[in-house]
Amino acid sequence: MNNIIFNHILKNFLTTLLLVVVTIYCFGIILNLFEEIEFFKNTQVSILTPVMLTSIFVPGMIIKLLPFIIFIACMRYLLKIRNNKDLLILKVYGYSNLKIFLLLALISFVLGWLVLSFGSPITSSMLKYYEKTKSQHAKDIEHLIAFNNNGLWIKEKTINGERVITAKKTDSFEIIDVTIFEFDKNYNLKNKIFSKKINIKNNNWKLRNVSVFKYEKDVFTKKDFENYEISSIYNYEKISNMFNNSDTISFLDLIFKYDDLLKNGYKDRFLQKNLHSMLTLPFFLFLMTSIASILSMHTLKKSDSYKLTLIGIIVCVLIYYLKDFSIALGETGRIPLILSIWTPILTLSLVTLIGVLQINEK
Repeated sequence: MNNIIFNHILKNFLTTLLLVVVTIYCFGIILNLFEEIEFFKNTQVSILTPVMLTSIFVPGMIIKLLPFIIFIACMRYLLKIRNNKDLLILKVYGYSNLKIFLLLALISFVLGWLVLSFGSPITSSMLKYYEKTKSQHAKDIEHLIAFNNNGLWIKEKTINGERVITAKKTDSFEIIDVTIFEFDKNYNLKNKIFSKKINIKNNNWKLRNVSVFKYEKDVFTKKDFENYEISSIYNYEKISNMFNNSDTISFLDLIFKYDDLLKNGYKDRFLQKNLHSMLTLPFFLFLMTSIASILSMHTLKKSDSYKLTLIGIIVCVLIYYLKDFSIALGETGRIPLILSIWTPILTLSLVTLIGVLQINEK
């Protein structure tokens, strides 16, 4: 009998969860499709391209919203079984509020790890393809930056033509072993600049140990400088933001390819932040299930579901801002970054513990 009841709860909860996911996916498709159509309106692409890109973008958004999706699904399921008296029947068969809560919470917790292990690699690959495809059609100069096994490559427009910059590696605010090619508007090479190190903290790049080869009268003339400056539309923050897209890094990449990501230019602080943010997902799902259970099972009386749903939405918004505020404190150095990521989890754990003990007494 216990197995039958367990399978019944599992089936109905997952069905409700799937319904919520599909609903949000459809809304996501509709909202993002307009943005993609606007992006491609002046390009020669088929209408299928925006549709395809939208369909592979939305799953990543679903994972970001998963704690709130779980909350909505759990609230919907628990209010349903409470209002149609199924919750009372489950109590007759020995399923207390605490037992039902633990069952749903553990399902959410396991689901979180499954999403990290299997969903995250899939969505990160999809988002890499999404960004790659959009960059091929983008006219924005910011997309002309690449970081690969050969180092950093930058192409930018200048007043007199174009500039191509290559660097073997990065080190904090500096790029190392840099070669700069400067072309005129007819793509003729005018200058070739070699520098051991360039500080790119701001838009006025400071070069050190510089050799400038200037092309004049069919020959290159060389001049050496200890210090040299050039102006660029890029700086450290702008370049870093181009590659610090956590959505394209999967949980498995952070676990098994952490050192490779560091070699590719990602900063340790950025990777640590994303690793711990991902690790909090199963715990967040567990706690959001806890909050939904506390709101839904405080009484067996049939009450206004819309009122409880509204309260739940307000709680979700408050949790979102708590999480955002805590991470902001970590990023500004007010508290350690790792602690700022886990603080909302610890705070919600204490709050929900009291609430779960109360519903167990009902």
